[in-house]
Order: sequence, then C-alpha cells, then structure tokens
Amino acid sequence: MIENLPLFHRIAGQPIIVLGEGDAAEPKRRLVERAGGVVHDTIAEGLNQRARLAFVAHTDRTMAEQDAQTLREAGVLVNVVDQPDLCDFTVPSILDRSPVLVAVGTGGASAGLAKALRLRLEQILPPGLGALARALGEARAGLRALFPDVGERRRALDAALSAGGPLDPLSADASAVAGWLGDPASGVAAGVVEIRLRSDDPDDLTLREARLLGSADVVCHEPGVPLAVLDRARADALRQLVSPGAVPEGGVGLWLVLRR
Repeated sequence: MIENLPLFHRIAGQPIIVLGEGDAAEPKRRLVERAGGVVHDTIAEGLNQRARLAFVAHTDRTMAEQDAQTLREAGVLVNVVDQPDLCDFTVPSILDRSPVLVAVGTGGASAGLAKALRLRLEQILPPGLGALARALGEARAGLRALFPDVGERRRALDAALSAGGPLDPLSADASAVAGWLGDPASGVAAGVVEIRLRSDDPDDLTLREARLLGSADVVCHEPGVPLAVLDRARADALRQLVSPGAVPEGGVGLWLVLRR
C-alpha cells in the first residue's frame, strides 16, 4: 500500500498562499512562481481569491499549527514546511525535462534522500527527453490512425519505448518519432504468457517478466500471488482470480493475457 497519492497539480494563473519569511518561505514562493502560480502572502488575501493550496513556512510551530488549522477549516490543502505531521500534501524533489516531470518523494521522511535520488536520475535522463515527449504528443493523431485499437496502440508504443527500441527514452531524439511512424511494429504478440513466481519479492521478476506484466490487459492469478507483485501490473488491467486446482502444479501461477 502507498502512503501518498502522487498528483501533478496545474496551478498556472491560480492563487496560492505562501506564509512566512526567510530561507524556508522563499523556495516555496519561487516554486509556485516557476509553475505559474500567483503568490498571496496573507490568509485573508488568498482566501478572498479562492486559493485552494497553501504553504506555511513559519519557524514557530505553534504559529504554523494555528495558520494550518485556519486554512484547513477554509477547505485549503496545506503544506507546512519541515512539519510532515501537519501536511495535507508534501512537495517532491523535481527533475524537470518539461513536459516530462519526475517527482521523487519520501512522504516527508527525508528531503535529502529525495534530492539525492533526483540528482542520480538527472545523470540518467537526457536533456532531449522533453522534446521526445512533445513529438509523441504531436503524433497522437497519426498513432490513432495507424492503430485504431487502443490496446494495439499501447503495445506498439510499449515496444518502441522499450530499452533498445526505436524510441528508447534514454537514447532517441524527437526526430525518431517521424521515422518510427513510417515503419511501426507492435513488438508484442497477442496471446497468453505464463509466469512462474520464484518468490514473493517483485524485484525477483526478470526484466522481460516485469515488462510483460506492465503491458498485460488481463492478469489471471492464483490466490497466493502477493499484492506487491500484482501492483506491478497496469492500474487499469483486469485482474481475475483463478482456482489453484485449475492450474499446473509447481509454484504460484500468474497468467498475462495480451489482447489485440
């Protein structure tokens, strides 16, 4: 189970309350302005403009608690800097490859760890990733024409974006999209694939098994398959529980149905 639901909130042109001064408050103001939000420095002013989000950066915890409570009672979601127990939401460390954004969060446990992970990812994800994303966005109409069926379209993209594929995000540039559209291939055949789990640890899945699990339309599984493994499937994949007596012996069963 995840403790926080990650969301990307569009705040361009929207009022955002930022309370406090100094080193704690200024980064939040800059972050809001970077995302196009309009900063309001008082509760009254922000509520008058119907703000829905607020950052509280008081060094005094009592003051922070009071302002957070006032804002929460007004229906505003609140982030209290360095006080995760007072937060309705936390702010992740952000890797910017716009329009691709990678947010690394620890639920307020360690901002330093989130930053360290983001810096590692900075070294991996190329600067041209945003241009690739924009090219894919512009190609959506062409993709629908080539692959009218949504499942086939998704599998074609999965194959193209896989490691070593023509649109591998770690090596392809925006120009590769036009070339791929001229000669696309789904790369994933329809049918049923069986996976025999070796342990309850989802990290023991091979790269191929993890990729297939993330592409399956239907996941049929025995009662003993751990939730941690099933959570590696697509969120919209249909899950079907099957009787242990209906499957071969020798380990826990997982069947992936790939549809055209």
